[in-house]
Amino acid sequence: MPGECSIVTVDRQLTAVVKTKVPFAKIGDAQRAARAAVDGALSSLAAGSRGRPCTRFRTPAASMLEMEIGTIVARTFPATGEVVPSDLPPGRAAHFLLKGSFEGMPGAWQTLFDWCKAEKLELAGTNWEIYMPWQGVDPARLETDLYALLA
Repeated sequence: MPGECSIVTVDRQLTAVVKTKVPFAKIGDAQRAARAAVDGALSSLAAGSRGRPCTRFRTPAASMLEMEIGTIVARTFPATGEVVPSDLPPGRAAHFLLKGSFEGMPGAWQTLFDWCKAEKLELAGTNWEIYMPWQGVDPARLETDLYALLA
């Protein structure tokens, strides 16, 4: 897979998310449902300007993925229904830029995790993706930032 892995320092970013835990086969459904909920609530949240869509997740356990699906926002806000405030953490992270369709996501994560292992980097167990807006974009032109927080 083309692209390079690197270590970057990231700042904390506030998010508006729906928290969920789903089996791998249901990730797509969970993503769609959560994004609809967040999109529907954003205008009433007083969370400031809207940033890029994102998904934060913990290292998978027992074929389940614990996720926070949402959008980067400018400021925190009171929870509204299933949409709650959260964040993307600060610190040192391994980074990989996936260029192309979301279908390349499993291979991109494997590339990043294999690189971390080869570099003997200890992972903290928190990972996230930040997406460019994808509506109406040729999938071949998509870019997704993948981050794995370092311990």
